[in-house]
Amino acid sequence: MTTAFISHPDTLLHIMDGSHPESPARITAIKNELIQNGIYSKLAIYEAPLATDVQLQRVHSAAYIQKIRDLSPKAGLVRLDADTAMGPMSLSAALHASGAAILATDLVMQNTVHNAFCCVRPPGHHAGRANSAGFCIFNHVAVGVAHAMGKYAIKRAAIIDFDVHHGDGTESIFRDNPRVMLCSTFQHPFYPHRGFDTRSATMINVPLAAKSGRDELQQAFEQEFLPALNQFKPEIIYVSAGFDAHADDPLADLNLTNADYIWMTEFIKKVAKQHAQGRIVSLLEGGYHLKALSAAASCHIDTLLR
Repeated sequence: MTTAFISHPDTLLHIMDGSHPESPARITAIKNELIQNGIYSKLAIYEAPLATDVQLQRVHSAAYIQKIRDLSPKAGLVRLDADTAMGPMSLSAALHASGAAILATDLVMQNTVHNAFCCVRPPGHHAGRANSAGFCIFNHVAVGVAHAMGKYAIKRAAIIDFDVHHGDGTESIFRDNPRVMLCSTFQHPFYPHRGFDTRSATMINVPLAAKSGRDELQQAFEQEFLPALNQFKPEIIYVSAGFDAHADDPLADLNLTNADYIWMTEFIKKVAKQHAQGRIVSLLEGGYHLKALSAAASCHIDTLLR
């Protein structure tokens, strides 16, 4: 068994505009880095399927899904919100991104691979039950969690979100579901300006001040996440893997390094080994400095592989 790497060519065809930081180059940079450092050849490569409406409706309203389908343009761009737009191939990219979470869950639950990384876009963790936001159309990690519960009768799933922005869409979808735990570090005050005051028994939100780095991160994971996860005992762990908390990222102001992404991944693997039979499904979220993104993602994937 190995680590699955799941993507789809249509992830390269979703374009919000010619200069947007959430660009197709993000996918290319990660894949090229993995090839250059010899990791790609060790991965089990899969092409993501399309998520079905039935799978999406576990976390999104039928009316919202139909709205996205109706708005999908044949040419040009359509604005969904202040930060999110769709071009002609955006719907396909988003459906394949959610489909990657579905396939990754199947591969991990069926013991075909140890764990999986979904190299997809657009990202997903800001999308709510009936809204787009923050570059996100569908909430892929939520779709994966709901699939695990619906198909495999998983009773407890944890999501660890280390993106620099709080996964407010994920929280809004699962806030009242005691079977899902969200552990989230994020810069505060910062977009989306949520999560800092909504902590609960299953929403373990740890806001970090600008300029925070390794010490603050490890304290959050060891003192806040670990006790909660040990009590919760997740049967599978999902990761909203945003790499925009890296010190070089232009859209934020935390100071993480490649070593921190290795450390977080090792932490997640230990918890997964103890409680979840090693089951981990990781999905790309943010990260907008191409060199930092590709290096940090490569460290994350290589650590999953080891």
